[in-house]
Amino acid sequence: MSILSVNGERLLNRIRALGETGRDSDGRLSRIAASDADKVGRDRLVDWFRDANLEIVVDRIGNIFGVWRDAGNIEKAPVLIGSHIDTVIDAGIYDGCYGVLSGLEAIQTLREAGITPARPIAVAAFTNEEGVRYAPDMMGSLVYAGGLSVEQALATIGTDGSVLGEELHRIGYAGTHEPGFSRPHAYVELHVEQGPVLERNRIPIGAVENLQGISWQRVTIDGVANHAGTTPMSMRHDAGHAAARVITFLRDRATASNTPTVATVGCIAFEPNAINVIPSRASFTVDLRDPDAERLRAEEAALEGYLQDLAAAEGVTISTGRLARFEPVTFDTGIVQAIEQAAAGRGLASRRMTSGAGHDAQMIARIAPAAMIFVPSVGGISHNPLEFTAGADLVAGANVLLDVIQALAAAD
Repeated sequence: MSILSVNGERLLNRIRALGETGRDSDGRLSRIAASDADKVGRDRLVDWFRDANLEIVVDRIGNIFGVWRDAGNIEKAPVLIGSHIDTVIDAGIYDGCYGVLSGLEAIQTLREAGITPARPIAVAAFTNEEGVRYAPDMMGSLVYAGGLSVEQALATIGTDGSVLGEELHRIGYAGTHEPGFSRPHAYVELHVEQGPVLERNRIPIGAVENLQGISWQRVTIDGVANHAGTTPMSMRHDAGHAAARVITFLRDRATASNTPTVATVGCIAFEPNAINVIPSRASFTVDLRDPDAERLRAEEAALEGYLQDLAAAEGVTISTGRLARFEPVTFDTGIVQAIEQAAAGRGLASRRMTSGAGHDAQMIARIAPAAMIFVPSVGGISHNPLEFTAGADLVAGANVLLDVIQALAAAD
């Protein structure tokens, strides 16, 4: 097999160019799904696909595919590379975008070297991975894998009251292909780690062998509003205090555990939200994650039991609602080994890892062998304009992806 290397300058220039695409009036990168800014980013990506002479396919949920195939392999299942180009609000430039653009770069490198793979190779940019405007996150890949109907997804109402299907039509990315139109032979996703492990251990490549299960729910506590100055502490039914107890319970339990369980309360709101009124209602989100399915269920059960006890102790009413739930994913051992072998072939150290964040790979793993490649994130920072990965690490990861894809696409 030929040893090739990607055009690092071309890759880095595209990452920077896409990173300047869709900034708001304050200079913040906020390319949320199906927005005007997302359209600008999508248009630029499609132009690059055209420049690379790829067939462009858009499905009904707005997933964009750049496909390389010819008469000799058109009937075979493709090797799929993917990620996303939508962002959070005030984002960095690497999350998701690096994987899509590295996939494009890998295809171009192979084509320019005159290599014709035994299988088609395609690169995908999945819709609404971040879930900022529309829930759930990883929506495009979830629909593609058959985990959510396209009709239900298109009817999703966003945080701004918009309807996803209408917005995709408005920006010109309501495609005609049915999601799942092509079942991949294999799927590989290259991503910045978004955590500190690789940098801390000075290891350039992560071979991601599994991905944490995710449980999202909203907790609503109803108490009694009353005067902050005249109501004795012993006579209060304080929804705000009850919420604080839940947050502390979650933190203390996760911290005391010897497992990788993590728990986060990321959103909270009080009513009536006045400085001199005891809160009558507290509403907040709970994000529980663990790579072990049984432990994740145990954490959910522990929270449920605590909420029951808390309601009785505080004289409040507590209700919960499921927002999203995804089981842990174990990636394909063969692809994980191929990542390790590719790294070793390039003289790069690697380590097996768990992904703490959700990714499109966990959805596509439902329908095809899949795995992920990580490269270091400086300071472990992501979802932040300070997100950074050194150019040498980005190019190294793209070269490992190139080798893995070349091996997978050569296999019958």
